Amino acid sequence: MPLVEVTHALTVDSSVLEKLGSVLPHLVSVAVKCPEEPYDGDLQPGDVELRFRAWGPYDRCGLPVVIEIRSKYFPSRASSRQSRVDALHAALASATGLSDFGVYLSLPVAAWSQGPE
Repeated sequence: MPLVEVTHALTVDSSVLEKLGSVLPHLVSVAVKCPEEPYDGDLQPGDVELRFRAWGPYDRCGLPVVIEIRSKYFPSRASSRQSRVDALHAALASATGLSDFGVYLSLPVAAWSQGPE
């Protein structure tokens, strides 16, 4: 399950943020799919967590929008992480019209639980 945090300038139009909120779950899922965690196109609650944060008074940022993705480490993901993040950046630019933004993909060794199954 990827965790996605979008930090943005106060000047970023709400329609752009709304569009990001609608396209990020699918596009991130495509970007991080792998044999260990395949993506079948049927997102369920909790599959992708989105968090939006406007800059605070002490934040210093070089880009108006930065999208940080954390998704569990798997060797198959790690071996192609740059091509994955480049493809995601291109897909987001196409879907939203954004041009001045960054995407950071982190693949930590991690575990996740949503409770008993």
